[in-house]
Amino acid sequence: MGGTNGKGSVVAMVRSVLQAAGQRVGTMPKPHLVSYRERIAINGEPVSRQRFAAAIADVLPAIDRVVAAVGPPTEFEALTAAAMLALSRSSVDLAVVEVGMGGRLDATNVLDLGVAAITNVQHDHEQYLGRTLALIGTEKAGIVKRGDLAVTGASGRGLAPIVDRCAGLAVPLRRVGPRQAYRVILRDSGWEGIVIDLVTPSRRLEGARVSLLGGHQAANAGVAMAVLDAISEDGARREMPVRIDEEALREGLGQVRWPGRLELLDGRRLGLGRVLLDGAHNPAGAAALTGALQALNVRAMPMVFGAMRSKRVHAVLRALARTKPRPVFTAVHEPGARRPSELLSIWHSLGGVGGRIASDPAEAMRVAAGLVRHDEPILVAGSLYLVGAVRGMLTGEEA
Repeated sequence: MGGTNGKGSVVAMVRSVLQAAGQRVGTMPKPHLVSYRERIAINGEPVSRQRFAAAIADVLPAIDRVVAAVGPPTEFEALTAAAMLALSRSSVDLAVVEVGMGGRLDATNVLDLGVAAITNVQHDHEQYLGRTLALIGTEKAGIVKRGDLAVTGASGRGLAPIVDRCAGLAVPLRRVGPRQAYRVILRDSGWEGIVIDLVTPSRRLEGARVSLLGGHQAANAGVAMAVLDAISEDGARREMPVRIDEEALREGLGQVRWPGRLELLDGRRLGLGRVLLDGAHNPAGAAALTGALQALNVRAMPMVFGAMRSKRVHAVLRALARTKPRPVFTAVHEPGARRPSELLSIWHSLGGVGGRIASDPAEAMRVAAGLVRHDEPILVAGSLYLVGAVRGMLTGEEA
C-alpha cells in the first residue's frame, strides 16, 4: 500500500473489514506513535515485547552480514525485516503492508503480495522522490509488479506514471474517483465519523458508516473497497478464497480505528478535556485536516504544533491558518525537529496572530489547556513524533 496520504487509513479499513470477515491479518504500520511494537501487529494489536525482541534478535545475524558486505542498513530496513519474520511465524491469513516512503526503493518492495495499491500522489519527501508529481508518481508506481492486481485513487499528473507502469506490465488497474468504476458519495460527516454510499462494478453499499473522522476518509474508503475486491479476486485465482459479504463490510468500516489521525481522545489523565490528534505533516494532509475541522464546526481552537525540518512547514501552517487557531509551538527531542521559536517566526511571516512557544510537548499541553474556551478540543498536529508523544501521555502507554 503506497501513496502520499491516506495509506495508513486504507490499511486500517482493509484490515478491519478482513478481520470482520474472519481473516487473521498481519500489518506493519508506520511510523509507530508510542512503542516500536506497533510496527508488527496481528488483527490490529501490537505483538508482545517478547515476540518483538525475538524477531529483532533473529535478524541481527543477517544485519551483521549486510554490514560486512555493503554497510549498515537503516533502522527502517532492519524493522521491516523483523516484521516480515514475525508475521511469517504468526499464521496470518493475509498481510497488508504499508510502504514507508516512495515505493520503488522502499524496503517493503521486496515483497510481492499480489495486490498493489497507491492511494494518491501529492507533494512530500521531494528531496528523495522528486520535485514534480510525475516524478513522485513514478517512484510510487514502482511497487506494481508483473502478475499483480493494482488499485489507485490518484488523479492529475501523478496518475500517468501509474497507468503507464500497469500498461507496460499488463497489470489490471482498478481506479477510484468521480466517474470511475469505484466511487464514493459522502452523505454526512460528524464527530461519530462519516456516512457514505459506495459504488463498485458489482455492488452499491448505501449508508455505510466509517468510524474515522473527516470527509477525506470517503476517498480512502473507496480505495479500500477496490483493494478488498482485488484481494478477493487474487485469492480466487490462487485457490485461497476470501469471502467478504455486506455484513463484514459494514461491521469493518464501522469499527475501524487508526490512532493519531483525527483521533479524538479524553484528556482527563492530564487534567484536560478533549484532545484531537492528527499527524498532518504535509500540505495535502493539512488541507484535509482543515476541511475536517470546518465540517466539525471547530474554529479558533488551541493548537499544539511541531514539525520536522524536512517538511514544508510554510504550506502546512498556511492551510491550518484558515481555521484561525491559537497556536503553541513546541518540539520533540529529535535531531530534525524545528525549534519552537523558528515555527513562531514562520507563523508570523504568514500573517498569523499571537502564538506561544513551549520547550517540550508536556509544557505545550499545559499552555494550551489555559487557552481552552468552553468545550473546544485542543488540536495536536504537525509531526507524527509530536502526536505520538502526546498520545503516550494521554493513554499512559509505555514507549
